[in-house]
Amino acid sequence: MTAEEATPLDPPISRPKRTRLQGVLREVLRAPITAKFGILVILSYGFVAIFAPILTPYGETEIVGPEFDVWGEQFILGTDGLGRDMLTRLLFGARNTVGIAFITTVLAFVIGGLTGLFAAIYSGWFDQLASRVVDVLMAIPQLIFALMLLTIFGTSIPTLIIVIATLDATRIFRVTRAVSLNVVVLDYFEAARLRGERMFWLCIREILPNIMAPLMAEFGLRFCFVFLMIAALSFLGLGVQPPTADWGSMVRENAVLITYGDITPILPAIAIAILTLGVNFLVDWFLHKSSGLKDGH
Repeated sequence: MTAEEATPLDPPISRPKRTRLQGVLREVLRAPITAKFGILVILSYGFVAIFAPILTPYGETEIVGPEFDVWGEQFILGTDGLGRDMLTRLLFGARNTVGIAFITTVLAFVIGGLTGLFAAIYSGWFDQLASRVVDVLMAIPQLIFALMLLTIFGTSIPTLIIVIATLDATRIFRVTRAVSLNVVVLDYFEAARLRGERMFWLCIREILPNIMAPLMAEFGLRFCFVFLMIAALSFLGLGVQPPTADWGSMVRENAVLITYGDITPILPAIAIAILTLGVNFLVDWFLHKSSGLKDGH
């Protein structure tokens, strides 16, 4: 039957619907080069972090050669001060540093995000109490406060995660509370509250869908700050402790090589800088997409 012979009673020709994954892939392909660079960096670091034991020729703490051996065929990036392979330590550092930073950021969002939502919904004394506690914590420089707490409670990885997540949750509380206050005053939220909807339903169905874009962007930025703080604490000796591979401590342990013109200590710093740059590029693109602004031509 031709198109001219078709009648209005004929069923419409079904066309395959575009899936959500196809839509995401199309947006990625249309993204600017900076966003593509950020996605490539994040995927590459994630791949290395997951498959580090397979990609590395030696163990994380295995002594395989002489101290501070030069770059060569056997040790592509040489060895450190104990004779451990630097390439192996660098790849395992991705798993430890990035993994700890990601877990810390997620915990900080759970603490700060939930507290910020409750403060915006309940208001009153809870909002005042939480806000004043956050103001006091934010008045103290974060790095100095973290150094003091880690000196008191120890430098184990669980303690490091809890301390940094608690301190970083104050920033997330402020952001979550601010964007949530713009939602709780709207008519549809008041209607849902008057219907007697429960707190969980209000948070999941009314608030979170309307504040997800700024929270996702804040997650990327907070991850960068947490990542840099962990590296800084490790460089100062109060972060991830030896023999665990960590990029911050690797810079400190091999800093003496810089006086001999060896760039090996700079490699972990370069890895830190590239990941931070990639995450910021991706966050910038995400903010641009969520704002609804069109690309200029």
